[in-house]
Amino acid sequence: MVSTSVIAELCIYIVTWNVGTNYPGDVGFSDMLSLNGTSLCPGEQNRPDIYVLGFQEVNIKPKHQILNIFQDNQWTLKVREFLSQRDYVKIETAQLQGILLNVWALGKHIDNMNDIETETTKTGLGGLWGNKGAVSVRMSLYGSGVTFVNSHLAAHDENLKERVIDYNQILDNHRYKVRKYNTIFDHDFVFWLGDLNFRLNGNDSPEDVKTAVEQGNLDDLFTRDQLQMVREAGNAFSLLNEQKPTFRPTFKYVEGTSDYDLKRRPAWCDRILYRVQEDKYPDIKLELQQLSYKSHPQYTLSDHKPVTAEFKLSIKAEHHTSEDIYEMTHGGSSSETPLSSFH
Repeated sequence: MVSTSVIAELCIYIVTWNVGTNYPGDVGFSDMLSLNGTSLCPGEQNRPDIYVLGFQEVNIKPKHQILNIFQDNQWTLKVREFLSQRDYVKIETAQLQGILLNVWALGKHIDNMNDIETETTKTGLGGLWGNKGAVSVRMSLYGSGVTFVNSHLAAHDENLKERVIDYNQILDNHRYKVRKYNTIFDHDFVFWLGDLNFRLNGNDSPEDVKTAVEQGNLDDLFTRDQLQMVREAGNAFSLLNEQKPTFRPTFKYVEGTSDYDLKRRPAWCDRILYRVQEDKYPDIKLELQQLSYKSHPQYTLSDHKPVTAEFKLSIKAEHHTSEDIYEMTHGGSSSETPLSSFH
């Protein structure tokens, strides 16, 4: 019997938060990033190996757009306050107007993160405006192809068709330079997060939905979740998996409170989905286990609550090293991102 060796076993911590054009101010990230000892990541000190943070509706007033050419966005700087002192290094940032994606990793992993690319797709105003759309960061991670996609799709209950169109436009327009990973779903591991803006079907009032939430009838409400419906119908996100949310709908709240704003029906707008192609390569086993999926209701800065998820990503092989896997998956790639670009 041939023994299987573990090439890599990483814990990935993902955050999505629509910050409603607010600046971070004195917001603390310790709870949101589970820096207070609540992470479920295995191993030493329960520390995630990689943090992926997706923000939507980041404030981009013109003076700040110019400033961002020369320095990081204020939300990236706020994340840096909490992560850089804990030995995390910013690997890459991607931004499309108010849609912002940060990837951070422990320094020990940098040598195994290559061929890093960013991509953006505008879907607002028929693809002319970037207030809606997606940004992504892809890379070779210990030889495997991984992509992280942060998207903000069309809003409002009645615009389900537009959200599906946005999704398909992102798939069609996102193109990477790495030959074997030209599209999002070419990748071995896909993580898709964001304010996907899917609402609840039905004609009940905001007050009715709030009452159902307060009575704990989340399962009944979730049967009307539009994202679940389009996935099951094969119209959008059907290649991705999602752990069923057990937390309350994360939209829409009165800013500064945890009270629902009854101008809108509460809904699970903020989501994190994933995909792994487990048996794509002979003698190589790709695994992804979700460890948590939760909201953080104590954050009251915007009308959304942050949502986080933790995953254990494993790469196992019988006869291969990470270098072998890289040659198999990324051989002939255009270039490798130099380590000096990490900061």
